[in-house]
This record gives sequence, structure tokens and C-alpha cells, in this order.
Amino acid sequence: MLYPEISPHQSGWLPREDGHEIYWEEVGNPDGLPVIFLHGGPGAGISPNSRRFFDPEKYRVILFDQRGAGKSRPFGSLENNTTEHLIGDIEALRKERGIDRWLVFGGSWGSTLALAYGQACPERVTGFVLRGIFLGTTSEIKWFMEGMGRFFPEAERRFLDAAGFKDNPGYQPLLDRYADIFSGKDGEDAAVDAARVWSAYEATCCTLLPDDGLVEDFEGDQIALALAKLEHHYFVHRCFFEEDQLIKNVGRISHAPLVIVQGRYDVVCPPVSALALHKAWDGSELVIVDDAGHAASEPGTIRELVLATNRFDGKKFV
Repeated sequence: MLYPEISPHQSGWLPREDGHEIYWEEVGNPDGLPVIFLHGGPGAGISPNSRRFFDPEKYRVILFDQRGAGKSRPFGSLENNTTEHLIGDIEALRKERGIDRWLVFGGSWGSTLALAYGQACPERVTGFVLRGIFLGTTSEIKWFMEGMGRFFPEAERRFLDAAGFKDNPGYQPLLDRYADIFSGKDGEDAAVDAARVWSAYEATCCTLLPDDGLVEDFEGDQIALALAKLEHHYFVHRCFFEEDQLIKNVGRISHAPLVIVQGRYDVVCPPVSALALHKAWDGSELVIVDDAGHAASEPGTIRELVLATNRFDGKKFV
């Protein structure tokens, strides 16, 4: 269901006043409907398949690596890296590319950032296609650190071993211990090894059926180091939100159309968050994919995401 592989016809780095340089690329029809792709993680970065959820004849697709991720510079940096900074980067990119309003497409952490951006800049959004909803709440962070192991105990065992725990001590002691490791207190090699374990843990829990290729990708240096450090950073700071902030402020953007695509067996971001968003957003659509977990690469999820983008006419889903 993905569209054919496509290469960017424009790309570059957007310099920011605080020293970050944001890598961006553009594919598709320069005169098409504008859409911004927000990747997950934070820290995962974009990939060639990120470009393929959109009809290249219909859409003008803007993609970028968030601060510290992918080709953005400096790689893995936590300095000046908050949700507010990311929202500022999106707005700066919109202005730089000469776009007035755009559809916002994001999954997992990308759904979080999409909602936060929309609530900060509601006049710049034509609609949302969101997957694997994560609302940045304490309960969701706690689930990631404590709950996923109920379904993937072997992966959790490696996750705990890397932190030096025999049993799961709870999310806060785990966050504290990984903070020590990632800071280099145990040495640089230990920090790198722990980052690979953290990233592999998430990747293992992402799919309904085992996907060794996905786990291998997540363990690679280009993803693991940024993903683990940045996810941990955002978890420690509760995504820089007040509790339940995104649900409380839904009224700022609920005039826009929304399609939610959610895997039935999503262990990383369980469907309860998607249901909460759907209930709070009158007129939203919730599509449950019965044969999928969390990953955007699962066939049922790909199908529904592509169907959603195909239905959007610039103002609504038809």
C-alpha cells in the first residue's frame, strides 16, 4: 500500500538561533497539498519509507529530523531540546518553505508533537492523521518503563540487566539509573550499550509479530544513541507538559478534522490513549487495526494511514 520509493527534490539544513541545524527534505508535487511528517521517538528520525504514505501527485510533503535526531546537528544533543523548541522548529520550517497551512501527520511521539504544535498554532493546521497515540502523561511513561515487560518479559530482562536491577524497581528508579548511565558515569561504552538495549526493548515491543529487522535497525548507532537519550530526556521532563495538557487543550484544535489509526495490540502506546483523544474530540474518527501493534510498518496500519491521506481534500476527510 505504500507509494513507490521517491527521492527528495529539495533538502537542506535550517539553522536555528541556538546552534541547532534542522535537516529537512521535500518530496512530491511542489503545488500539491502541504503536509508535514513528524517522526516518532523522539530521536528516531525520518527514513525513506516516511515519504511513501502520501500520493506524490497530490501532496507536497515536508519531512525533517527533529533536534538531535537523524541528520540534524548536533547529533544526540539534549541542549535546548524541549517540546517548545520543536514547535518553534516546525513553525520556522513552515515559514522557510513558504507554506501557509498544512496537514499534520505523526505517529507515536509524532502524534504527541502534532497535538502540541496544533494547540500552539491552530491557525496553521488543516487537519491531522495520527497513529499510535501518546499523550505524554505520567501513566503512559510509567507503562513504558514498567508495563511493557508483562507482554515481553525476555526483552524487559535485558532492559533491567543493563540498568543493574534484578526486578523492575518502578519507573522512577529506572529513569534515575538510566540517567546515570547515559551521563557517562559508568563509562562511554556502558552508555552506548545501554542505549542499544533501550532501543531494542522498544523495537521488540513495537510489532504484533516478531520483526528482527526492525530490532536490528533500532540497535544501530544512528537510531539507538539518539532514540534512547532523547526518549529518556523527554520522559524525565514529562515531555515538558502539565499533566493531561493535550487533552485539556483539545478545544483549540477540535475544529480541524482528525483521523486516528491505532493498532489493537499496541503494547508501546496502548489504545486507551487513542480512545481518550477520540472521546475528547467531537467529529474525530478512530480506526482500530485488528492485526497490528505499534509500528507504522505493519501492513494493516500502512493500509489505513494511506487510505486516510488519500481521503483528505484539503479541508476534510471525504
